[in-house]
Amino acid sequence: MSSPTRSGEPHPALERKIGPLQATAINMTQMCGIGPFVTIPAMVATMGGPQAMFGWIIGAIVALADGLIWAELGAAMPGAGGTYLYLREAFQYRTGRLMPFLFVWSAVLFIPLIMSTGIIGLVQYLGYLIPGVTDDAGTTPLGKIIGVGITLVIVAALFRKIGQIGKLTTVLFVVMLIAVLTTVVAAFTHFSGAQAFAFTPGAFSSAGEGTFWGGLGAGLIIAIYDYLGYNTTAYLGGEVRTPGRTLPRSILFSILGIMSLYFLLQVGVLGSVPLEELKSATSVASTVLEQAWGTGTAKVVTVFIVVAAIGSVFAGLLGGSRVPFEAARDKVFLPMFGKLHPKLNLPTAGVLTMGAITIIGSLFTLTDVINAAVATLVIIQSLAQVAAIVTLRRRQPNLKRPYRQWLYPVPTLLALVGWVYIYVSATWLSIGLSLGWIAVGALAYLVYAKAEHTWPFGPKEIKEAFATDPEGARA
Repeated sequence: MSSPTRSGEPHPALERKIGPLQATAINMTQMCGIGPFVTIPAMVATMGGPQAMFGWIIGAIVALADGLIWAELGAAMPGAGGTYLYLREAFQYRTGRLMPFLFVWSAVLFIPLIMSTGIIGLVQYLGYLIPGVTDDAGTTPLGKIIGVGITLVIVAALFRKIGQIGKLTTVLFVVMLIAVLTTVVAAFTHFSGAQAFAFTPGAFSSAGEGTFWGGLGAGLIIAIYDYLGYNTTAYLGGEVRTPGRTLPRSILFSILGIMSLYFLLQVGVLGSVPLEELKSATSVASTVLEQAWGTGTAKVVTVFIVVAAIGSVFAGLLGGSRVPFEAARDKVFLPMFGKLHPKLNLPTAGVLTMGAITIIGSLFTLTDVINAAVATLVIIQSLAQVAAIVTLRRRQPNLKRPYRQWLYPVPTLLALVGWVYIYVSATWLSIGLSLGWIAVGALAYLVYAKAEHTWPFGPKEIKEAFATDPEGARA
């Protein structure tokens, strides 16, 4: 079936082939790739000891509050691009196309940067399997070459029909579960409760950089990075069956499921690896597995961890490549991003561009990329969506909402506080880069707006697409 553009012209549509199980699998596979396997040591070092376990819980609360925003917006406006649609509908009244343009401008950068951290992390674990891939200084040139090669394979694997991709992602989801649960079981075979809960003296006092509160901001950046991905199916809203039910459930189930896995993994590792060794570990899961069952088993499960990381990058690029698609169809972004592959019905330019940026990001260090990606995401996506849900509740009260946020506006306000705290906790370099990128995007928008004779160089186009379009409303 064809779907209309905002001008009413028909164009080839994405296919709704993703069901509830596949949607949840896509989210969870994206969320739990290499993230916790490489960031647990950083989380413990940042927060000063075993009290880091509470960082995951607070991060989950922020993610859950934000997930309830995604659930309402995604169910009401199911289409390719997710946030692009929400900002387009909410901000059209005052700033025309500025906010959706800035989102796509930024998403083309921060989504593949987040995916590049998965490549960096999986190369760290390959260092346990292949000599010469890593050294004491980090990833070697050989490791970087391998990372580039793996990214190219992932991009090639994305060139298939969405029905086939859904099945492949379900397989990768099972691999991820095996990797995480095996590591958890291995940790608890030689678990010491006294060690896991040996909180640093004075850890919860209100003073000092080495306390829980002193490290909470930086720790939350790590935690929220590990939870990112619960929104992947919202990017794929145009390819999800019965999105009004499927999107909210896939978001909430994936956050709750991953929160449980992360907490078990964190506690298990804290109780099985000495604290000082844990703080500097590069492949902590392999260490846990080797202690429990020997080198052979550790290497086998490490392969599963690497495959899980590949699955995460695969799922992330799958969803991310759809973000500029709808914007290009609306003539808010470069036209090449709005073209579908003639046989596979996928946005070719989005897949290739984000794959290329992922390769570039994989050449930098893990913490630098995490800080830059999260800072850019927060200011132009997370905070903007808080404004979007409030604006749409006021401006479009009759918009069909298959799911309405529980206890509104409490989760929205909680998400707002959490995201502001996370943003100001980023490094000054990351904050400066994020603001600079948005400033350059604003200048690019002015060039675009001048050429298109749209706001501020022309009239605003106000069209409540999902409130007035019968097909959009039924979805």
